[in-house]
Amino acid sequence: MFTKTGNSFLAQKEYAAGIAKALHMELGETHQATKTLMRWTNANDRTVKNWMAGSSGPRGEHLVALVKHSDRALASFLGMAGRPHALNASELPTLRLKLQMAIEGIDYCLAIRD
Repeated sequence: MFTKTGNSFLAQKEYAAGIAKALHMELGETHQATKTLMRWTNANDRTVKNWMAGSSGPRGEHLVALVKHSDRALASFLGMAGRPHALNASELPTLRLKLQMAIEGIDYCLAIRD
């Protein structure tokens, strides 16, 4: 049998608070935010309200569904996992495309100026 180490209660509180903060930043604190989270995760009303209050955090398939829809929740989760730069790496292809479009726009403006 394995012995529990560390203060898991504190870690759970920090996890729940981090997810709650991310959800509030992305969705606000309205009834519509609760409905949106219910739709995203297929969780019930009370569960979602507990996430929003920071009294518990999503587990398992609810967490997967949540980070599928919420960039802020994903960033919060990766930060808590000690991997804050993992999200940056996943954004590089999109950033490259935007940069390429900006360069093409600049080139176009310079071409019509001449």
